[in-house]
Amino acid sequence: MSVPDGDLEVAERWERKRWSGFRENLAKIAGSNPFQKTHCTSIVSWNQWDGFSDLVQNCPFTSKSDLALDRKENPPYGTNLTFPVSEYKKFSQTSGTLGKPMSWLDTCEDWQWMLGNWNYVLEEVGIESGSRCSFAFSFGPFLGFWTAYEAVQQKDGICIPTGGQSTEQRLQGILEHGAEYLFCTPTYAMRLTYAAKELGVDITQHRLRSMIVAGETGGSSSPFREKISSAWGNDLKVHDHYGMTEVGPVAYEIPGNQGGLRIILESYFPEVIGLETGEAVKDGEQGELVLTTLGRVGCPVIRYRTGDLVKVKRGKDGAGLPTFDLEGGILGRTDDMVVVRGVNLYPSSVDSVISSFPEILEYQVRFEEYDSMMEAKIRIESCAPIAEDLEQALQESFSLRIPVTSEKEGTLPRHEMKARRWIKPGT
Repeated sequence: MSVPDGDLEVAERWERKRWSGFRENLAKIAGSNPFQKTHCTSIVSWNQWDGFSDLVQNCPFTSKSDLALDRKENPPYGTNLTFPVSEYKKFSQTSGTLGKPMSWLDTCEDWQWMLGNWNYVLEEVGIESGSRCSFAFSFGPFLGFWTAYEAVQQKDGICIPTGGQSTEQRLQGILEHGAEYLFCTPTYAMRLTYAAKELGVDITQHRLRSMIVAGETGGSSSPFREKISSAWGNDLKVHDHYGMTEVGPVAYEIPGNQGGLRIILESYFPEVIGLETGEAVKDGEQGELVLTTLGRVGCPVIRYRTGDLVKVKRGKDGAGLPTFDLEGGILGRTDDMVVVRGVNLYPSSVDSVISSFPEILEYQVRFEEYDSMMEAKIRIESCAPIAEDLEQALQESFSLRIPVTSEKEGTLPRHEMKARRWIKPGT
């Protein structure tokens, strides 16, 4: 695609400004961050770098295990701290889905940087002064929607916290307070939908305009979005969002409300690499998302392997500035893949098939090893006898027979935050 000269000039000026701002932060990081100086010994030569290509050539990848080991050897916060601990005012930690939670500290300036990233999400969704926003999460120590809550406050929106409430209380609160925007995980969005039917709560009179979902894959999935819209009413929109405790709020839904995610390039330098090669992949090819935080100087990550699988599409926006879009949102995680008789299975791909059956209320995928081979079995709760139909759909999608058994309603666990439906041996 050819780029008009005017757009090229705009993009080049923008890129120089982005790099210049990051160089200022690199000077602080290289001067006093023990982890970064040890992990990337060449970072001391930051003033000789001319752009992000030099960053890629000189800095190795950072993995979650690198950060976890640093915290283990230097408890409790590790050495990835650019400033003295006394300058940090905010505490959060990872959810610990894949292991022991990691603690994170943020300065007030870095916290404000994250709130600024959330503004991209809020503006795309349409949240403004006076908007009534309900937050359906536990308000525990993990980052979750804490930054979203405070970003809405700064926009003079009305924030309705529901930590500690039951699902029924949350449903009633959405109706009673006329909530216009709901923040939750995709799993909990479905849980609210099913619970309304189970509890006999009439949600047809709701005033919700949008659900902003994050914390899991699935927010850009068409079957999921269609289920939500059909249950709550076709005027309700779903907006996907992506972020991590390690990096902060990263992306908002691509304008147009058709799914997919747009990386906030003013705040992140993204890469997509092949899992085996570690080299950059072409647009449209699946790879692992790698992120460098251009802000959050107090606890930065440089070339961080997120473990999230994506397909990138690069382009330009209406102002001629670069865009870095993730088609279909987050497609899965590298550490969730299970090989079943030679077929790579990811939770998101299996969920996409199961979500196409509106009769299914809940499900669980279990893996067991037989004769050195991994096998998968799926348990479902359904309001109709569709086990055979689901088996056929899975066979067509993966060329793999996966047995499906139906369970009595209420047998399988319900999830209020991140779902744990993917059960591997030993978990």
